[in-house]
Amino acid sequence: MNPRALIVLIALLAACSPEGAGKPPGPGAASPQAPQVSVVTLEPRRLALTTVLPGRTSAFRIAEIRPQVNGLVLRRLFEEGSEVKEGQVLYRIDPAPFQAALDNARAALGRAEANLPAVRAREERLRALLEEGAVSRQDYDDVSAALKQATAEIAYWQAQVETARIHLGYTQITAPIAGRIGKSSITDGAIVTAYQPLPLATIQQIDPIYVDVPQSSAELLRLNRRLAAGRLKPDPQARHAVRLFLEDGTPYPHEGSLQFRDITVDPATGAVTLRMVFPNPQGVLLPGMFVRAEIHEGVLEQAILAPQPGIQRNPKGEPFAYVVDAGGKVEIRPLVLEREIGSDWLVTSGLAAGDRLIVEGLQALRMLRPGTPVTVREASPRADAPPAGASAPPASK
Repeated sequence: MNPRALIVLIALLAACSPEGAGKPPGPGAASPQAPQVSVVTLEPRRLALTTVLPGRTSAFRIAEIRPQVNGLVLRRLFEEGSEVKEGQVLYRIDPAPFQAALDNARAALGRAEANLPAVRAREERLRALLEEGAVSRQDYDDVSAALKQATAEIAYWQAQVETARIHLGYTQITAPIAGRIGKSSITDGAIVTAYQPLPLATIQQIDPIYVDVPQSSAELLRLNRRLAAGRLKPDPQARHAVRLFLEDGTPYPHEGSLQFRDITVDPATGAVTLRMVFPNPQGVLLPGMFVRAEIHEGVLEQAILAPQPGIQRNPKGEPFAYVVDAGGKVEIRPLVLEREIGSDWLVTSGLAAGDRLIVEGLQALRMLRPGTPVTVREASPRADAPPAGASAPPASK
């Protein structure tokens, strides 16, 4: 290369290089700016936990109406789908043959009663003669047996009269309970038989009404363990109170009560049945309707709720969170989560009161290592944050 051209090239390279390149920064040089993050300082809250379980309604009482005697139905005396009262006459069976049977039994009873005085008088006379030795013992024994037979015959016909009277009363089929009656399976003029398999109609009492809800036996064991360990405390005021949501999500206006938990686990589903009772004055709930029941589990005195934006998951799906330690550096915490509560997660372990959870600025942290210093600012309060002591919304399942 031409020496003159080489000199010009070196001069150009020197002009293009920045001043002080390759020198370490002096004492007054600026350090790289730390990432800025927004944090939420976690505070413990008193939290009433609830769970929502699906279930179905069932009638409080059910009565299937069947005849107790054979006969011809003369009249149906109710309107299908109406409310009936206890003791109201629903069907009338032809009473003629039963009235005749009652009259016959009464006549036979009268005949037996008419024969009794003569037999009793003869027994008294022979007893006196037997004491004097005027009659044989056999004669007295015969008349004594005749008296007992006459007395027994009277008792028999008295029972026959009562039976005939009962059968005559069965010709008026009445409602054993009050409630709403369904459709009739027979019409006027039909022949019915006593205790036939097909009911004439069915009455259902739906005020109040039952709600039967299955609960997993594993969930029941978990709840019992938490109560026994003292991590969850029962709430005496709301322990048996139950709220209800209709099939379309509408809250039911009346509060119900938990009656009992069944002690038998269904082997097909692995669940136990919870039975609740709800008032149903307007008849909104009908038997067989699908509903969701919100049940109180207990109270957490020191619950830790973490905002969902601050919860991350690794490639295995395991939850973790970034927190800022006392030195202003990033720390990664593995978490154990229990359930969603609104826009928060209920944290079982991994976070504690006073921890500063990072909820904004996480994109920059994913490129950095734990222990990186950060610039911290408090996140703005959320409008949907539940106050301390609030009840937990229904858990997501």
